[in-house]
Amino acid sequence: MKRSIGVLLLAIWLILTGLAHILHFSFSGMGTIMAVVAIAAGILIIMGF
Repeated sequence: MKRSIGVLLLAIWLILTGLAHILHFSFSGMGTIMAVVAIAAGILIIMGF
């Protein structure tokens, strides 16, 4: 089964978002990093990667 990079980034974003809310985990710049990962995943999924 071939997995695309976009779907992999989306999975990482979903896991990190869930863990951050459940464990009340946060650090400076986390919002920016999560936003960049989400944008990258969306672009790669749209492009078919």
